Amino acid sequence: MSKEDKKDLVLAALKQVGRAISLNDLLVILGEGFAERTVRRWLSQMANEGSIIKTGEKRSTLYQIMSSDFSDNAVKALEYIRQPIFKRIPAEYNKSWLESYQPNVTYYLNEKMRHDLFQAGKRNQGEDAGTYVRKIYNRILIDLSYNSSRLEGNTYSLLDTEKLILEGASAAGKLDEEKVMILNHKEAIRYIVENAARIQIDNEVICTIHYLLSDGLVESGYAGIIRNRGVRISSTTYVPLEGRERLERQMNNLCIKASEIQDPFEQSFFLLVHISYLQAFIDVNKRTSRIAANIPFVLSNYAPLSFNHLDKNDYISAMLCVYELNDTCPMSEIFYASYLHSCRAYDAAAESVGFDEVRVRYREERREALRYIIIQKLVSTELNDYIGKYSKQHIPPEYQDRFQETLNEDLNHLGPQIIAGLGITKQQLDDYLNIQ
Repeated sequence: MSKEDKKDLVLAALKQVGRAISLNDLLVILGEGFAERTVRRWLSQMANEGSIIKTGEKRSTLYQIMSSDFSDNAVKALEYIRQPIFKRIPAEYNKSWLESYQPNVTYYLNEKMRHDLFQAGKRNQGEDAGTYVRKIYNRILIDLSYNSSRLEGNTYSLLDTEKLILEGASAAGKLDEEKVMILNHKEAIRYIVENAARIQIDNEVICTIHYLLSDGLVESGYAGIIRNRGVRISSTTYVPLEGRERLERQMNNLCIKASEIQDPFEQSFFLLVHISYLQAFIDVNKRTSRIAANIPFVLSNYAPLSFNHLDKNDYISAMLCVYELNDTCPMSEIFYASYLHSCRAYDAAAESVGFDEVRVRYREERREALRYIIIQKLVSTELNDYIGKYSKQHIPPEYQDRFQETLNEDLNHLGPQIIAGLGITKQQLDDYLNIQ
C-alpha cells in the first residue's frame, strides 16, 4: 500500500468516527502498519491544509474531520450518484438547461447564500479591480494552485506547492506532470490578476485560461482550443456534447449569459458549473472552471475562492450530480461552505502580511531590475543611475520614489529568499555581495 493510500485511510477513519478523537484512539482504529510519528505528521499536514480540525495541546490534542453537512435535497441527489454506475440512467448534454437560465431571474444560489457570501466576501469596494487580490497575491497563488490541483489528484503537499510557486521551475529540479500542473495554475491565476482592469468573460478569456492551465499537459494543438473530437468521463453515465461548431456556439452562449449576471457569487457559481458541464476542451475543463470562477471576485474586489475546506470525494460527487441530473444543490452547498472558509483564511493572511501596493503592483519590474543589478554587478554611482533610469522608463511618476525604495530595501536584505525564481545562482549572489 502506497504512502498516499495510507494517508487516505487516516482521513477515512476520521470521517467514519465523525467526532473529535485522540491520536492513540485513531491508531487503535487504524491497526498495524501505521507508525505513530508518521500519522502525527500527516494529521498536522491535514490540519494546516484545512481538511481536519486540530484542538488542544500535547496529550490533550484531538482531531476531527471537517464536516460536510448536506441538506436533505442534496443528500437525495448524492445518494443517487453514489449508486453503482450500472444503476444510473445514461445522460447526455442538455442544451435546454443552459437555454432556460435567465440572468438575474434564475438563481442557483438561494437568497440567504448570496447574502451571507456578500457579507463575508466584500473587500475594497469602489477601488480599482484586483486591489484586494493583489494584497494577498502570494497566498492566492499558493492556496488556489494547491487546492485546485489537489482536486485533480495531485499529491503535492501545501508546503511543497508553496516552495514550487515561490521558487519556480528553475529551483524545483526535474519537472514532472504534477509540477507542471501547479506551475500552470500559477500562470493562469497571474493572468486574471494582472489583467483585472480589462478582463471580461468571453470565449477568448476562457480559452486563454485553458491554454495556460493545459500548456504541456494536453496534445499539441488542443491547449486553448475547443475540441474537435468526442470525450468520455470516467465514473459517470454523462456523455458530453460533440462537434467543434456546436461546442463553440454553446461556449459563446454560456459566456454571454455569464457576463449578464450581476451578482458576483451567482456569476462565479454559474461559470464553475457550466464550464465543467460543457466539457468544451479535450481535458482540463474543471480546472478551467475553477480559475474562471474567480474572475467575478477579482473584478469586484471580493475575497477569492481557493476551494479549501472541500473534500475531493464530495466535490466529485457534486459534479456528477451536475453531469447526470443537472442538479446544482450539492455543489452550491460545498461552494458556499468553501467560500466562507476561504474568506476567514484570507483575512488572517492579509492582516499578517499587511499591504504595500507598490511592492505588489510592480513586483515583476522590481525583480527584473534586481536581476540585472546582480548579474551586471552594479554598485555606487552606476547602481543609482540605473535605478533612476529604470524607474523613469517602467514606473508611473507618482510611484517612482516608492518603487526605488522597495528596490533598495531588497538590495539591503539580499539573500537566497530575495532572489528565488530570478535565475540567479548562489555564486552570482555571493560575488555581488562581496563587492557591495
